[in-house]
Amino acid sequence: MTERLMDLVSTGRATASPDPRLDRLSEREVEVLTRVGLGETNDEIASALHLSPATARTYVSRILAKLSARDRPELVVIAHRSGLVR
Repeated sequence: MTERLMDLVSTGRATASPDPRLDRLSEREVEVLTRVGLGETNDEIASALHLSPATARTYVSRILAKLSARDRPELVVIAHRSGLVR
C-alpha cells in the first residue's frame, strides 16, 4: 500500500486533502507525524526535535491512538494524504 501511495505522490496524481482527525493533534504531534511520514525512525525523530527516544515513542503511540491508526505505515499514508509530506 505504501509503495502504491508513493507512486501516486511522485507522479502527481494524488491530491492532498486535510484530514479532520489531525485537529485532534497538538502542534508537536503534527511535527512528529510529519517526520513519521518522511520515514524517520523514533531515534531520528528524537534527535531532530530534541527529544529523548522514549518521548518520541510516546508521541508516536499517542498519535496512533488519537488517529485510530493500526500501525506506523498507516501514519505514513495519513501524513501523505493530508499534505504534511510531499
